Amino acid sequence: MTGTMTKKTETRMSRREVQVDPRAVIHPSAELDPGVQVGPFSVIGEGSKIGKNTVIGPHVVIGEWTSIGQDSHIFQFASIGAPPQDLGYKNEATETIIGDRNVIREFVTVHRGTIKDKAKTIIGNDNLLMNYVHIAHDCTVGSNIIMANNATLAGHVTIEDHAIVGGLVAVHQHVNIGAYCIIGGASAVSKDIPPYVMAVGNRAHVYGLNRVGIKRHGFKSSELDDIKRAYHILFKSSLRLGEAVAKLKDELPDSIHAKRFLEFIKDSKRGIARERSTVKHEHHDQLED
Repeated sequence: MTGTMTKKTETRMSRREVQVDPRAVIHPSAELDPGVQVGPFSVIGEGSKIGKNTVIGPHVVIGEWTSIGQDSHIFQFASIGAPPQDLGYKNEATETIIGDRNVIREFVTVHRGTIKDKAKTIIGNDNLLMNYVHIAHDCTVGSNIIMANNATLAGHVTIEDHAIVGGLVAVHQHVNIGAYCIIGGASAVSKDIPPYVMAVGNRAHVYGLNRVGIKRHGFKSSELDDIKRAYHILFKSSLRLGEAVAKLKDELPDSIHAKRFLEFIKDSKRGIARERSTVKHEHHDQLED
């Protein structure tokens, strides 16, 4: 019994230790929490911090001033926290901040922020970034998001929680992508994609509610009814966006999902993607102050 307990204690101790391959290069100012593993030929830059039990595979580059949370796994040849691809960048000490339990696959690139914006690129928790995903400077990526192979975000893009971005999707600078939406593969996104919807195309347009995704997240039937009604008002009523917003406020004043639509539209800077049948109104999709 004593021998068994000793073995378990040793196992727990070994999990708390930092394991760095001798062929890795770690800057003296970098902080590695207990349980971190760093593979051969990986580089961790100045001022960076890696949270506990995170695994950094071989040939990974973690740039300066990068923070990565706990229980994440970064696969080989990923580059996280590199300088932004911005001609105005002058080596300012901007940041990349990544949360917990993220899976970052091969050849993913994430660039740190610029002082033109918030000086930070931010990624939340529990995300899956598949091979060759690119997240540019000053992006904010929420939590529980999937970005499929080769999905690309230009600078200053925001993705809200529980969204799915298909493979080979390209997203224009400053676009906002709403919560619980899904963007079909090979789309070019130049306008904001509202929450709860499906979007596809070049340029991407809305083509219905993401019903499967919404149901998977366990919304109540009353909530589903609110989302459907809000969608119908915004996309099926042939109203201009300002008129649809007024109608939505009047019909669903207490719905949290209607409020999510309304807040998203209010914050839009690039205009809202519409269904093909409502494209004729797209020049009026940005509300006046």
